[in-house]
Amino acid sequence: MALELGLWRVDGDPVRLAHSNIPLEKKLEDLIEQDPDILGAPLLIIGRQVPTAYGKFLDLLAVDGDGALHAIELKRDRTPRDVTAQVLDYGSWVQQLTHEDVIQIFATYRVGISFEQAFADRFEVAPPEAVNTGHVLTIVAADMDPATERIINYLAGFRVPINVALFRHFTDGERSYLARTWLLSEVASPEAGTNRQGTKEPWNGQDWYVSFGEEAGIRSWKDARTYGFVSAGGGEWYSRSLRTLPVGARIFVYIPRRGYVGVGTVTGEAQPFETVALQVGDATVRMAGLDLGAGYRHAVDGPGREEFVVPVTWEHTLDQADAFWQKGMFANQNSACKLRNRFTLDLLTERFGLDD
Repeated sequence: MALELGLWRVDGDPVRLAHSNIPLEKKLEDLIEQDPDILGAPLLIIGRQVPTAYGKFLDLLAVDGDGALHAIELKRDRTPRDVTAQVLDYGSWVQQLTHEDVIQIFATYRVGISFEQAFADRFEVAPPEAVNTGHVLTIVAADMDPATERIINYLAGFRVPINVALFRHFTDGERSYLARTWLLSEVASPEAGTNRQGTKEPWNGQDWYVSFGEEAGIRSWKDARTYGFVSAGGGEWYSRSLRTLPVGARIFVYIPRRGYVGVGTVTGEAQPFETVALQVGDATVRMAGLDLGAGYRHAVDGPGREEFVVPVTWEHTLDQADAFWQKGMFANQNSACKLRNRFTLDLLTERFGLDD
């Protein structure tokens, strides 16, 4: 059955406060935009009155920290059938949004700040490589009739990620209060709202991200700059992605918790430290015979745990103390992966003085 929200002042005899729907309908969209936490979960608003491909306008579009999109629609004065049909139609549109679509919607909504920076400000991490990994549909209403309740419960039974946020606006003299509850205590996960694994930015076919785990006694960035290589090891998980780097790839090297320190071109396939040879001046020299600052050996040796080394010709490098980093730039724990993030590539292109 439909829920009823009540609020009492109890600093003396109990007094039930009156609620009013009219101011709520006028202000609620503004309030959610200003503080989306009102809906009970951390969200970043990325668009308001967003035009869809079907000639309608979605009240609010948001993203959560996992990259799932949230379509938020106010009921206003529409009938239950109308508002529910409308939000489902919005869901069919949201499901098809690409990474580029999300970036463009945000760029139109907030001019002068990138999506990546805003995401990092909101969630204190860079955005995931894939966005729109699912979606959630939220109807915001001041009241709800039995028909709406029946429809939403029916859809939820088929794992449609839809819910109704019910708000009441109360006044007590000059003070104003807002109370919220939900029709359903549990809804399907956002992933139930899509049959895709999210969308990624297109890859240019050239650029890769490499995480260089500087570690005393094991791996040294000073060595890597001097002799031209990147490396990873200590387990299959760490070296597997590094071994996928193709000859000719352009790599951007990141030191965890520091920033980006170099860009160069892969000149040879990954090989174990004990057998790899590097080009030093005009000579090809086994790496194990060089004067190195680290040992490139791990506490436990064995197949799959050895340090793998990829030869690189550097175009630009930085000292670790001068590592380049801005909030919102791409970084993850993989030793190597395709670098798709346009925001990061644009910043690195400028910082390293590259032509493209």
